[in-house]
Amino acid sequence: MSSTSRPEAHLGQIRFSPPVILAPMAGVTNYPFRALCRRYGAGLFISEMITARPLVEGREKTLRLAAFGPGESPRSLQLYGVDPHYVGLAVQRLVTEAGVDHIDLNFGCPVRKVTRKGGGAAIPARPALLRAIIRAAVVHAGDIPITIKIRAGIDDTLMTFRQAGHIAEEEGCAGITLHARTAAQLYDGRAHWELIAELVESLSIPVFGNGDIWVADDAMRMVRETGCAGVAIGRGCLGRPWLFRDLSAVFEGKPTPPQPTFGEVADVMVEHARMLEDWFGGHQAMLAFRKHSGWYTRGFSKSAALRDQLMKIRRLDELEYALSLIDRDEPYPENSHLFRRGKRAGTQRVSLPHGFLDDLDDETPPQAAAECNISGG
Repeated sequence: MSSTSRPEAHLGQIRFSPPVILAPMAGVTNYPFRALCRRYGAGLFISEMITARPLVEGREKTLRLAAFGPGESPRSLQLYGVDPHYVGLAVQRLVTEAGVDHIDLNFGCPVRKVTRKGGGAAIPARPALLRAIIRAAVVHAGDIPITIKIRAGIDDTLMTFRQAGHIAEEEGCAGITLHARTAAQLYDGRAHWELIAELVESLSIPVFGNGDIWVADDAMRMVRETGCAGVAIGRGCLGRPWLFRDLSAVFEGKPTPPQPTFGEVADVMVEHARMLEDWFGGHQAMLAFRKHSGWYTRGFSKSAALRDQLMKIRRLDELEYALSLIDRDEPYPENSHLFRRGKRAGTQRVSLPHGFLDDLDDETPPQAAAECNISGG
């Protein structure tokens, strides 16, 4: 790729370069984190997932999760719902009242208490229900692009991504993101990028790949191996928002910039915490930042003791003092990206409701309990 090229991706009227999406993560991709990542590089930054039914019912907590920052554009949000009626009304409200520019529907959550009620990654196993939900969203969205995020399937014996992709295309979705693992894999083992390539080959809408992108070169390798329109970044950017700077560089054919020193990481940590404080208020901000502090410091010398201290901070000045004692010149750990971030390892046997697969043409929505607000996929 030449140094002058600037590849871009498009979802309806939205165009972004580089073709990189910040995947929504619960408790992480709030406005402060999105703004921080955006500062390092362009792309599409999706907000935390919200659920359709509580939004329609006007629950205050859900409304707060849907908040965007001043001047944030494009306004991209992930929506989860199991009932076409509520999904349609939620999309209508987001378009007319929240001014969203893009809505991504989550059909990838593998969490047991969600799938056993027929929600999350279980929905694509019922193609008629999946089609009804997508259709309701697209109809109420008007010109606003709708995309979906899915997993490869329930397990190796029940792969759903092929049919889900065709349904998305037929119902007017602007794109699709495939996390190339099954729900049974959770976040364990390798992502099967060859499934992304298969979906690219079979669809005309843009396909974005997700899974096992830890450094910028991984993204380029995924694009070259699969032909996908771009990549979606989740766990790889936890504690490493500058990954978007690296991605911008490699997509332009430029060398990856040097990784930050411990002192530079500390400066980003303080900035991130201050942004959270401005957005949420002091105590809530520090509670929200604690998990980030673990991700930021992973791999540095004596960081275990530092993390113990950081997990107890209650005020910004306490964070600043703790970080004033580090060796600011310590180089970034060479293999820090290999340390597990976010979700735990392990596989599972996916639970589905009794008789869930007996009638695949059944559009009956699962019970409301399937709408647990657990982001994932």
